[in-house]
Amino acid sequence: MTNPAINQKTETTYLPILSSQAQGWENILVEEFQQPPGEARCHYSDEHTIYLSLAPRPIRLLQIQGDKTHAGLYAKGDISVTPAKTPLFARWDQDDHYLQIRVVSSFIESVATEALAMNPDQLELLPEFRIRDPQIEAIAMMFLCELQQENLGGRLYIESLANVLAVHLLRQYAAAKPHFQTYESGLSERQLLQVLEYINEHLHQDIKLADLAQLLGISQFHFSHLFKRSLGTAPYQYLIQQRIERAKQFLKQTNLSIMDIALECGFNSHSHLSKQFRQFTGMTPKAYRAN
Repeated sequence: MTNPAINQKTETTYLPILSSQAQGWENILVEEFQQPPGEARCHYSDEHTIYLSLAPRPIRLLQIQGDKTHAGLYAKGDISVTPAKTPLFARWDQDDHYLQIRVVSSFIESVATEALAMNPDQLELLPEFRIRDPQIEAIAMMFLCELQQENLGGRLYIESLANVLAVHLLRQYAAAKPHFQTYESGLSERQLLQVLEYINEHLHQDIKLADLAQLLGISQFHFSHLFKRSLGTAPYQYLIQQRIERAKQFLKQTNLSIMDIALECGFNSHSHLSKQFRQFTGMTPKAYRAN
């Protein structure tokens, strides 16, 4: 699965102030917009779309989704959901500020099948106007933070968030509610050791959530849940911790440059390593090496 293709049709073209388009995020496109009063038509054939208002004061907004119309004040934290293939018209009379999240419909279908045992042919998301959903808002703000910090959490983090968002959409906004299987225990010792060994051997590579889940033959969502239950930390957090530990070894035991160490440990730049290293240790790599 790849980045969602741009298939937007609008009366007026507004460029985002931040976008994940060039970040390499799969199955999801996150963009932040600030727009003057205006109107737009959008029709995404292969993506479900979530809009989260970031406006500092309420905006009067008219929305027409398919044959349903809603008009009212949208305040910061208000959310609307537009299913794929549903035409949307919007008109607003003040400066607007919002986050748009587009999720590839085939990704939602695969999560429905793998994590929730739903029939993808009967999958239907319902349109929503001006709802409050603390979980969607929290996930959206994590995506926005990643955009602002240039994707410091890495691909594993984004994929984990995308899976949680997909499951939440299916549980809360699908026409047919899925049966959600719960697990009391975590991964078995054999499974956990298999995953930890894989991570250790591939620290320098861009590890995907799908790679880890596939090792055990389970869905990405359930893998993340079971991994955290087993170790008390999310897969992406464990991965960063291990990369920092390996960076510490290189800093103390070799004369490699900090840039080379960053690449050897799976960070994409000197600054990426430095920010994460400081966050975990309270000092820069250079200071750690000299200490």
